[in-house]
Amino acid sequence: MAGSWRPVADERMIEGRRSRTAERVAIRRAAHQVLDRPLIFEDPLALKILSDEARERLRAEAEAENNNPWGRGLRIFLVTRSRFAEEELARAVEQGVRQYVVLGAGLDTFAYRNPFRELRVFEVDHPETQAWKRKQLELAGIAVPESMHFAPVDFERDTLQHGLEAVGFRCEEPAFFAWLGVVPYLTREAAFSTLQFVAALPPRSGVAFDYAIPREMLTETERRAFDLLAERVARAGEPFRLFLRPDELEAELRAMGFNQIEDLDGTAIRARWFPEAAEQSRPRRAGLLCARV
Repeated sequence: MAGSWRPVADERMIEGRRSRTAERVAIRRAAHQVLDRPLIFEDPLALKILSDEARERLRAEAEAENNNPWGRGLRIFLVTRSRFAEEELARAVEQGVRQYVVLGAGLDTFAYRNPFRELRVFEVDHPETQAWKRKQLELAGIAVPESMHFAPVDFERDTLQHGLEAVGFRCEEPAFFAWLGVVPYLTREAAFSTLQFVAALPPRSGVAFDYAIPREMLTETERRAFDLLAERVARAGEPFRLFLRPDELEAELRAMGFNQIEDLDGTAIRARWFPEAAEQSRPRRAGLLCARV
């Protein structure tokens, strides 16, 4: 079974430093708990896991971002995709899945508020990023439950499959994967090798992920917002690399063996979570997809 997700394609996992993007996502997830009502995604640990420096940055930037429609829209999309992944995980658990893998976990907190007693959680990240995460957990006094398994993987030396199996993952059993905020930073080869790994797992396995739509498919307003974000992540050394057309992506996923695919565009996202939301609360146009074997 192949599982060769390689780091040379992922600028978010550079040895010796943590991902700035992962930290910014964590700050926005925490900001949602403070600034937005009603909450789209409840995370009581989002603020607690931040460093003192990050909490100070949140306080300093909160008012300015909240008065910026682009900033609010990005924040809402980030928490919407987390809610999407955890709702799809709940469906998988109902179907008997007992393994959950968070790829590129960053400061994700699901494992430390896991409501499913029999669910084993695996966090995959570069060793440097994972060391930073574990330090933050310790400083915050957040206990690591027995159901949680860290899988530090340096993809220059190992594969996703080997990294997971080393900490108890069972490839003969179904698993559900969350892969948020990672795919746009990868090469096509790296992204599709990971999807092929999931597709080769037993029936009931699946993955929830977000992906970037080609710029030419966006409206003029969406292009301006996208260009601002793309410039920002490029300055942080983490440029966008991969853009996927929804119809072509679905065909390729079905060819891999995924037979249940739900792909939500901006309209479908609004219909599910924001049917009466004001314009400024709507998430950005992007793809949220869940594929199951």
